[in-house]
Amino acid sequence: MARSTRGSEEPNQARAVVSVIEGTPVRGALVLPSPIAAQLKASPQTIAEGYDDVTVLFADIVGFTRMSAAADPCDVVELLNEIYSRFDSLIGKHGVEKIRTIGDNYMVVSGVPCPRPDHAQALAHMALEMNDYVCRHPGIRNKPIQFRIGINSGPVIGGVIGRKKFVYDVWGDAVNIASRMESHGLPSKVHISSATYELIQDEFVCEPRGKIQIKSKGEMETWLLVGGKRHG
Repeated sequence: MARSTRGSEEPNQARAVVSVIEGTPVRGALVLPSPIAAQLKASPQTIAEGYDDVTVLFADIVGFTRMSAAADPCDVVELLNEIYSRFDSLIGKHGVEKIRTIGDNYMVVSGVPCPRPDHAQALAHMALEMNDYVCRHPGIRNKPIQFRIGINSGPVIGGVIGRKKFVYDVWGDAVNIASRMESHGLPSKVHISSATYELIQDEFVCEPRGKIQIKSKGEMETWLLVGGKRHG
């Protein structure tokens, strides 16, 4: 469910989330989800929504800093371009939304800006395909690479940032926990929170990892996503 924050009684807070000046041309439409770009073109204004049911995914290459320092720069760029182009193709297949890439970090959300009841299942399917692709990838000069993938579900705020170049982003504790699932995850594994597990357990095979200490969050029950269940 989406909760609009446009026209709220806290305009200063809304402007902190979004900085869109009325009358500014939408030059950054290519980096916005199409529904948000259309909305901004039709009526340039603060765009900020609260979403109750969202799933967030982070993916990161294990040991990327060390690997990139030792490799030829062209090899690193070609590797990232090849892998993230493949990931981007999965975005359309599963109907989810890419938020950004920063270096080797890749972030995706499901259920934003268009709510969907199967937001967690969609990203679970995508995560498994991402992990399978990376596990089969030859890496740089036949040196294999590994990804950590982390997923969490919960409420977020989504909005547009920028005055000349617009970027759509999401914020909230659900995002922070998804990031922690990635950073506290295991190489070549999909690490999920209990919130995501509760949503997908009937359709996916998950292995309990037990309670682990999560930075800034304390002890949390987490799971490893293994695969889809075969029915019938």
